[in-house]
Amino acid sequence: MINIRKIVKKLIPKTLFKQIEPFGHLIESVIMNIIYGFPSHKMHIIGVTGTNGKTTTTFLIQKMLHEAGFKVGMLSTVAYGSGDDIKNQIKHMTTTESSILQSRLRDFYRQGVQWVVVETSSHALAQYRVWGLRYEIAVMTNVTNDHLDYHGTFDNYLESKRRLFKIAARFGRKLGVANADDPNGEKFLATTPRSISYGIGNGDLQATNVKLATDHSTYTAVDGDEKYNIRINIPGDFNVSNSLAAIAVGRELGLNKKQIETGIAALKNVEGRMNAIDEGQKFKVIIDFASTPDAFERFFESVRPLVKGKLIAVFGSAGRRDESKRAVQGEIAGRYSEEVVLTEEDDRDVDGNEILAQIASGAEQAGKVADKDMFLVLDRAEAIKFALGRAKNADDTVVILGKGHEKTLERATETLEWSDTEVTKSALRAMKR
Repeated sequence: MINIRKIVKKLIPKTLFKQIEPFGHLIESVIMNIIYGFPSHKMHIIGVTGTNGKTTTTFLIQKMLHEAGFKVGMLSTVAYGSGDDIKNQIKHMTTTESSILQSRLRDFYRQGVQWVVVETSSHALAQYRVWGLRYEIAVMTNVTNDHLDYHGTFDNYLESKRRLFKIAARFGRKLGVANADDPNGEKFLATTPRSISYGIGNGDLQATNVKLATDHSTYTAVDGDEKYNIRINIPGDFNVSNSLAAIAVGRELGLNKKQIETGIAALKNVEGRMNAIDEGQKFKVIIDFASTPDAFERFFESVRPLVKGKLIAVFGSAGRRDESKRAVQGEIAGRYSEEVVLTEEDDRDVDGNEILAQIASGAEQAGKVADKDMFLVLDRAEAIKFALGRAKNADDTVVILGKGHEKTLERATETLEWSDTEVTKSALRAMKR
């Protein structure tokens, strides 16, 4: 089925393919549901969507429910599995094609799983890849400009994500959970018969007394007279928001105060999300998946106040993806960082130097100067090595963004096995020799 799709894509005009592609996915989804016996109909499905924060929120919900004794599975950008048996997801896809999705759901059902948390992308919703899933709880983390290369307009992108809530409005608990701090939150909340809003200072469930540290955050979650003392081990105020979404789901499913508090604290990390790398070096290193302007703004807003010395950012921008975000990412990183090192990030068949020039134009708007505090190093491994060498003291921090958990690096002529974490650790060890 996938090979046929690739052949058709090459044979017909791009605009025509874009129009008919969703119907090809729909046919595939119907067939796969029939083959695997509509497995989602036999379990309870929670969907998580949003521009940023989907993966962490998915992990938080799965871990919290598992710790509370639920038989729960998870399908996410980073990993999939049930209980403590979580496997790495290799493909560069938030929501896999229907054949894999339905096969894994069928496996979950056979394992006795009762609840599944599904990280659900706008592409999967627009293309009917999740047709047949009876979501009954829909969660929205935030919605900002992204994937406009595919959706065309922000409104189309927004409506694709809102499809998740429209599905949830028809099944089971019919509940929508949405971020009240997001300007589009109310549109999602109004879509389902039942709704819960959350936010830092807004919503039914709010975070108060927030304290941010380099390796965790603490706060009090409040809804009326009910209070929860929360520690989340993934830093950043945006992860405070993500954990509020998880708490809202936990409360809906009847978890008590202790189960919610211990469940959120039980998640120690999510690969590629605010991961600190320690190989005995004197400075700090953080790896994160941030790859959109909104994710950059949120990331740097959280990290910058915690860095007393020099902040050095390593990042690129993917080829065959929204070009308009490249200069914006450069400007944001240039504004917050003392130095930026621009490099490849799945350039695919796009000229990497052209991508770097587009990012650099934004960094220059923030005052960065080539070969002074802005460096273009196309090879990602060399860029990471170069940036680490620029950190001079214990107060400096190097942040490596855009790839996070991903296990491959896509170039025009090859796809390499890849890990930002392993490449960084290797470079740090080499520096000590």
